[in-house]
Amino acid sequence: MSLKAARIKDKDFIAEVDQHSPDEKKFHLWWLGQSGYLLQWKGSKILLDPYLSDSLTKKYADTDKPHTRVSERVVDPRLLTNISIVTSSHNHTDHLDAETLVPLIKNNPDIALIIPEANRDFVCKRIQMPGDFPVGLSDGKSISIGEFFFHGIPAKHNDIERDDEGNCRFMGYVIRFGDWTIFHSGDTLWYEGMEELLRPFDIDVALLPINGNDPARGVAGNLNAKEAAGLGKAIGAGVVIPCHYDMFAFNTADPKVLEVEAKKIGQPYHILELGGHFSSLFFKQDSKKRND
Repeated sequence: MSLKAARIKDKDFIAEVDQHSPDEKKFHLWWLGQSGYLLQWKGSKILLDPYLSDSLTKKYADTDKPHTRVSERVVDPRLLTNISIVTSSHNHTDHLDAETLVPLIKNNPDIALIIPEANRDFVCKRIQMPGDFPVGLSDGKSISIGEFFFHGIPAKHNDIERDDEGNCRFMGYVIRFGDWTIFHSGDTLWYEGMEELLRPFDIDVALLPINGNDPARGVAGNLNAKEAAGLGKAIGAGVVIPCHYDMFAFNTADPKVLEVEAKKIGQPYHILELGGHFSSLFFKQDSKKRND
């Protein structure tokens, strides 16, 4: 089976990112596949939940749950340099991948890794780093690194799980920088009170999964496309960008469903190609955010 081609990849991808690096007026966002993104603002680069290997395909090759890859890898993690921050929303390998993170950390020795505090021991063992290396967050907690502010939001996958100290094991992150706010939900279902937690942040971009919750797949579930559009509307998101599809054949979805559902309720959306580029130019000059 031929893989879905990335719009741009490897050295060409790096060249495009570098081309926008001097831009101090707009932010830029690239979809790396699954729930992975590269965010760039004022020359600073942040990676959100990158999965840039075939580790899961290899791990499950001879099992009853093969992770057959659907799409090309956008970029070799060894090519990613000058990365300030990388996040992991939870311990599942497509959000915490040693084959991605180990070379990334090696090439970016000053990088900060933001994780759910509850997962510290697991994370450090997986990536073979000392226990004080990650920056831990739980829900309701915040941290600033450079000019970026991160706030923890619970994620339900399929439950809101906590450790003995009450720290969330599955997280989403509200990320604020300059005049902009992005919400990366991690893997989550829509739970009671979620919109009340998010509305006060005035979310500009909501990065939400759409692969749904089918117990027959044998893995924890997520929002489906209709729910992702509805959650975006409920929190007043400036735009919803769907993710968590077109990576593994057994656990994917059609983003065109989000397009249909978002149009029904008047929720702005943007569907990215693999390796696709989004910027704050999406927001019109007469909107609440301006690009002057």
